[in-house]
Amino acid sequence: MAKSGLVDRVDPVPTQELSRSLKARHVSMITFGGIIGAGLFVGSSTAISAIGPAAVLSYALAGFLVLLVMRMISEMAMSLPGLQTFPDFARAGVGNWAGFLVGWLYWYFWVVVIAIEAIAGAKIIHGWLPQYEVWEIGVTLMAVLTGINLMSARSYGEFEFWFASTKVVAILVFILVAAAYAFGLTSPAGPTFSNLTAHGGFAPAGIAAIFAGVATTIFSLCGAEIATLAAAESDEGKQTIARMTISVSVRILVFFVLSILMIVSVVPWTDIEVGVSPFAHALRVMGYPSADLIMNAIVLVAVLSCLNSGIYITSRAMFGLAQNGDAPQSCVVLSRSRVPARAILIASLFSYGALAASVLAPDRVFNFLVTSSGAIMLFIYLIIAFAQLRLRARFEAEDPSALQIRMWLYPYGTWAAMAGMAGVLLLMGLSDVHASELWASVLVATGFLVAYAVKRRAQA
Repeated sequence: MAKSGLVDRVDPVPTQELSRSLKARHVSMITFGGIIGAGLFVGSSTAISAIGPAAVLSYALAGFLVLLVMRMISEMAMSLPGLQTFPDFARAGVGNWAGFLVGWLYWYFWVVVIAIEAIAGAKIIHGWLPQYEVWEIGVTLMAVLTGINLMSARSYGEFEFWFASTKVVAILVFILVAAAYAFGLTSPAGPTFSNLTAHGGFAPAGIAAIFAGVATTIFSLCGAEIATLAAAESDEGKQTIARMTISVSVRILVFFVLSILMIVSVVPWTDIEVGVSPFAHALRVMGYPSADLIMNAIVLVAVLSCLNSGIYITSRAMFGLAQNGDAPQSCVVLSRSRVPARAILIASLFSYGALAASVLAPDRVFNFLVTSSGAIMLFIYLIIAFAQLRLRARFEAEDPSALQIRMWLYPYGTWAAMAGMAGVLLLMGLSDVHASELWASVLVATGFLVAYAVKRRAQA
């Protein structure tokens, strides 16, 4: 065992050094790229239809829980010497089993996301090019974006910067255009904020639905921790990356909350259809006849950006696992471009498998993959929170000067976040819709724990 400061951990596997060519703007946009996808532009229709205008509060509560976790990650990023990614924080605070579990669960989550986003993008393009099958387009998208990821980190970062910037600008423009309409500046009938209460009240489904809605909305807000993975290839300091994790979380929260608030202000929530982009519907109401074409183009860019970031994230997650001896050692070998090419190709291979499952066994294999990723991020965040509790107590007892960024209201802030996430899991378990997601996720997590036990026994 090697000792690093206050933390005992397994000696990492010797490996080549990743290039530190990413700038802060690249890291920021890679993070945005991984978070903002079809979940906002289309998936928000489910929350609005079930909760009403009060869906805004569900997004705000979910975003606040994620923000608390990001604060914990920032504290650990600044306090732990030589460690930068959140699976390593779990390893340092809880044990090797936690680092193994968090790393592989995160990898699994994003492999499934890649397949989902590839299918979503392929369906949009299929609407324009019906002569090609959805799976053919999906395979092509995967191949192109895998190729982009095999380029140097700097080239990939620049590509993703402009890719993700497009959808960020689109969200900002939508918020401004919708705000002008809602305040009556462009609406022929004057202000439209009456839509917030005119159709059964602000919370027509009741207060309980607001809290239950957190279980639906929180997963579309997860992802700001991506910054800590990308930081390994950044020349920015640890403090910059740690603070960026918080700032990105805040901006994502503002984007989501303001977007949903503008939608339910412009459009009666009863007019929102599940599976149909509420953004497109709002644009049509505001008098933009090409709303569907505009939103399809924006959603396509968002989906491809998320897919692109997903391939990046899975490869770096596996690279980190391999460094700690938890994944094939070939994954620490870098290409001439100084990227973990084998980790990228393995991630793509498994995503191709998930894509094939969507065609060959959509009712069984693919549905299980999608369902089983439902609660995984909450499992990860709970382990991270537990790690922060233990590490914070250790640092305060032995080296308080290491705490350059501190968790808000510790330990009550951490316990509140853990209670909130446990509450979401409980609501999922009690829900007819989400119970299967919870138990399928438990099954996957158990599978990885068994794999860790087998690995330990083999090494004994």
